[in-house]
Amino acid sequence: MENKSYVVKLNGNGVHEKNALNGVNGKGLNGNGIQHKTVKDIVYPTKQKSRRQRWNIRASKMSINTLNPIRSIVDGMKLTPNPEKPMIALSIGDPTVFGNLPTDDKVLQAMKDAIDSHKYNGYAPSVGYQKSREVLANFYSCPEAPLEAEDVLLTSGCSQAIDLAITVLCNPGDNILIPCPGFSLYKTLAVSLGIQVKLYNLLPEKSWEIDLQHLESLIDDRTACLIVNNPSNPCGSVYSKEHLQDILSVASKRCLPILADEIYGDMVSLFQKMARDSALPVLGQGEVSLHEYSYIHLYINQCNWGLVKLSQRILGACTIVQGALESILNDTPQDFYQRTIRFLKSNSEICFSELSTIPGLTPVMPSGAMYLMVGIEMEHFPEFLDDVQFTEHLVTEQSVFCLPATAFEYPNYFRIVVTVPEEMMVVACGRIREFCQRHYRPRSQDSAELDQ
Repeated sequence: MENKSYVVKLNGNGVHEKNALNGVNGKGLNGNGIQHKTVKDIVYPTKQKSRRQRWNIRASKMSINTLNPIRSIVDGMKLTPNPEKPMIALSIGDPTVFGNLPTDDKVLQAMKDAIDSHKYNGYAPSVGYQKSREVLANFYSCPEAPLEAEDVLLTSGCSQAIDLAITVLCNPGDNILIPCPGFSLYKTLAVSLGIQVKLYNLLPEKSWEIDLQHLESLIDDRTACLIVNNPSNPCGSVYSKEHLQDILSVASKRCLPILADEIYGDMVSLFQKMARDSALPVLGQGEVSLHEYSYIHLYINQCNWGLVKLSQRILGACTIVQGALESILNDTPQDFYQRTIRFLKSNSEICFSELSTIPGLTPVMPSGAMYLMVGIEMEHFPEFLDDVQFTEHLVTEQSVFCLPATAFEYPNYFRIVVTVPEEMMVVACGRIREFCQRHYRPRSQDSAELDQ
């Protein structure tokens, strides 16, 4: 039998114009209107020709809508340090940069033991090893907020934990409430997912407590969650139990779930986890920090199944860290944490004390984490348009880089990271003083009279 190829020609209604050509039945393959070819008695679908006549590959809308404010601002700054002064970077939230805060030996040994065991070289479940989840649940559980292994989901860094938490709670068109100033990644992730961001105010005069009245005014029917960052990046604030209860009261009244970013909870002497005082749905994020590695646990009262499914998109939690986790949590001496906290507290006090006496600057003393925010009285520095220009020139003249708070949507402030060695912090504060003394201008008599 002769092998031939035929194509059924269809009209605009998907109906064949000829019946029963060789190798094709009279219904255009089961009557579904799809064209087919037969080659050696095998039937293959024949797709209609694409209208695309030339290459036209474009980035997705999600990628175009993704913006990290810190990167967009810093990458656009003109940063040329003074060649006569060594650079001091007070901008990077990485405690390993200067080598003065090394990882504890017990942590390093736990990592080495996990590698040498050869037990953690393959794939782990997307939510993490069961044993690792049990270890974290036992370590962080408390009578007020008991945890089981099924309540814990392990992710690769807090960034992935935030991504999963926002994605499981929100749909495109929803909105979330985030602090201002606040960690820029919240907005980066939300906007890329088609989620609106509403900024609620923090109050510097109250050590960055939440403006609860403003917060509540932003809630509507499409508000999917409230993000509370405590201890705070960039502010270094730590909320009292009473303030946390006030926040929970607002959320309870408006039936609003909370995403509690508590990644810096171990960088403060006294810290109250939000879930301990709450019967509300709370997605809590914490970290076991290994400097080069991060390990996040996520405890949750609802949405478990959605989180499990989302975790299967990218199997990202490091298996070596999971293998070392039990030793890290149980064997790392408390003195390691206490020494780190004492150092951060001392450096914060030095920085606050030095900058408090500089005309034109208003530092806010932190209570935890590793950050300190400093207000700039811009009217006294008329040479500079804003905090971005102020910090640019500080680099150019003094080789000290502080992050402009415009990156946190809070202009006329800058953030200092207090993890640098003490002697370097003293030198940096001295240079900031010299810079401000050079550019500070008292308000003129005429301007003062106009303000009265």
